[in-house]
Amino acid sequence: MTTAPVAITERERTTPGTLLVVGIVLAALTEAVASTVLSLGRGDIIGDTYATPDEFAWLDIGYTAAKLIGFILASWFMTRMEPRRLVIAATLIMGAACGIAALTNRLELLTALRVCQGMAGGVLLVAGQTLILVSYPRYQQPILQALFAMGSVVAPATIAPALQGWLLDSYSWVWIFLGVVPLSIAAIGCLLITDGIANHEQDPSPSPFDWAGVSLISISFFCLTYVLSQGSRWDWFEQTHIVWLTTLGTVTLLIFLAHQMTVAKRGVINFTPFRSDDFAFAFIVSFVAGAALFGSAYLIPSFAVAVLAFTPTDAGQLLLPSGAVFIVALTLTALMIQFRRVPPFATVPFGILLIMMAMWMLSGSTSESGADDMMLAILLRGCGLGFLFLSITLIAFTNLQRDIALGIGLFNTGRQLGGLMGVGGLQTLIDHNITTNITVLGSHLSTGSPQLLERLATTVNSLTDRGMDAAAASRAATSLLAKAIAGQSTVIAFDTAFIAVAVLFVVAAPVLVVIKIGLHRLMQSFVDRPAI
Repeated sequence: MTTAPVAITERERTTPGTLLVVGIVLAALTEAVASTVLSLGRGDIIGDTYATPDEFAWLDIGYTAAKLIGFILASWFMTRMEPRRLVIAATLIMGAACGIAALTNRLELLTALRVCQGMAGGVLLVAGQTLILVSYPRYQQPILQALFAMGSVVAPATIAPALQGWLLDSYSWVWIFLGVVPLSIAAIGCLLITDGIANHEQDPSPSPFDWAGVSLISISFFCLTYVLSQGSRWDWFEQTHIVWLTTLGTVTLLIFLAHQMTVAKRGVINFTPFRSDDFAFAFIVSFVAGAALFGSAYLIPSFAVAVLAFTPTDAGQLLLPSGAVFIVALTLTALMIQFRRVPPFATVPFGILLIMMAMWMLSGSTSESGADDMMLAILLRGCGLGFLFLSITLIAFTNLQRDIALGIGLFNTGRQLGGLMGVGGLQTLIDHNITTNITVLGSHLSTGSPQLLERLATTVNSLTDRGMDAAAASRAATSLLAKAIAGQSTVIAFDTAFIAVAVLFVVAAPVLVVIKIGLHRLMQSFVDRPAI
């Protein structure tokens, strides 16, 4: 079921024009805008749809879970449809779903449309990247994969938040969805006037749809997405429904994996990509890198809004320079690999080191920090991500001979799940640390402390000088002190979260080296084993 028609040799390939890449990148941009629409537009959409936080959560859960399912199903769709047409169909669905979403404030319809957007987004990303890999010669892949990463990775992490912040401040959340429509039209136009894969042949006997496998993985993804994205709000396993959903998601995932092993190539996935030690290593790195990418993309704007009181526009623009450096690093990495024959593994440690440095520098931020104070760290983050993501992509797919579409889907699934875990873990860390810090800071304020009395007296005098009566000024001074403690507790909590991302790589880096060595030796033992 998962053998997509992508086994085309170099001699059989006829390289298409640049419009194919342009169309695929534009299609990836539609997913970038749609995937991040809720990050800054949450409050506005809740107000217009009259949704509770629990009801609104399903807009995000539905999109993410459907996107994960789309990653898995894309390889099967490619056994039934030529990849270029599949990208066109998925982009058309994405544009139509976003256009309809801009015209309604009915929560039920918006939720259904988000599911359609997520499924279409997952499919078009996998089919688009597969199309680039199988349509162009191997020696051109570094530059082409860098271009694709600009639409699929850079845009949702940096460019889309800036655009959305401006649209929210200047217009409304409706215009974010409307902005996807011209992008999708442009992408479809470019793809329609290009040719499909040369000598492309459909699978003459594709396997039937694996209903059992798809049902199991869908249940698992919806349960685990809910737990990872909403667990922090419900204090994780303190709530019964989180325990049940975690259990159900884990059990169905295990049954799904057992089912796939039983049905072999008739299942929705198979595990042949993991026979490549390069792919297996890159998959693990993508999981960790996903936690860093999504986690830092969540932390920096959240810190700007919650602590520095930035507007959505300012918070979105804070990451924009990082996007420019991200693109420069991607391009530089691609040029070094393509023209200087630098091995992709060489830039991975450098990227990890830069990300660690950036997070460590951000951990020194205070409530008095501004965009200028954080900019160097933000730029280092973008540079590190650029050196890391292109390299692990090339490591994963350069030597993957079969099931390329399935490998891309699994790779993206790992990155997305890593991102969910990273953001969920950081949300929990911040929430718990804020509560703990308030308690610790409050314990140092004794009632008879001269410093405390002096600060309260100074605040009371300042308020009374402005016309407030003494009793009201005393209450306001106490309230302002409590607010200051809460603010400082929030700053410390965010600084701890920044450190946590850096520590993630401190722990992960040596583990990844050991895993790489172990995988290489394991695969070598299979190669050297004498035939029976």
